Amino acid sequence: MNIHSVAAAPVLDKRSAILEAATATFAKRGFFGAQVADIARGAGIAAGTVYLYFRSKDEILASIFDRTMEEAIAEGRAALAGVKDPVERLRRIARLHLTRLGRDRNLAVVFQVELRQTTKFMEQFSTTGLRGYLSLIQLTIEDGQASGAFRKAINARTAAKLFFGALDEMATNWILSRRRYALAGQADEVVDILVGGLGSPGKGPAR
Repeated sequence: MNIHSVAAAPVLDKRSAILEAATATFAKRGFFGAQVADIARGAGIAAGTVYLYFRSKDEILASIFDRTMEEAIAEGRAALAGVKDPVERLRRIARLHLTRLGRDRNLAVVFQVELRQTTKFMEQFSTTGLRGYLSLIQLTIEDGQASGAFRKAINARTAAKLFFGALDEMATNWILSRRRYALAGQADEVVDILVGGLGSPGKGPAR
């Protein structure tokens, strides 16, 4: 038996419990309205225990972001493995993105609202996991350009940001909408619009 893995398990479970409780608390009360005591209560631990794992509320929010982006990148790479068609690869990224947020409303609220409360947060997160996630999309677009599926004149980095922005907007609208619907159901529409553009079938782009 590996005593190190046995000893580490409770630590990982407690840390995960804190992040789950923090996600729910931030979604309900807002980041600035939430207290560490609220998070601790949600996790079923003493408030002081939170500080054994995180130095501050800011670090908890950053850890929620980091964990989610790491999972998103890992899932994305696994879903794209062996898939050659660039359009299908974009569809898989879109479906994973919207499915992830659509199955956890609290996480969606934290990502779409709470992480954007200050310029400080936005600057920090745009230079961490988000960069790796955008690179995954950009690489897919570049591969499509190399195969002739996508126009080479388009800036792949800009296209990746537009693609992410479209998914981002769909998630925000889903949170704000009073109508209840499956967020992941919009994935194909986003990809079709990005790939096909707004031009009529058989016609080139308007000049």
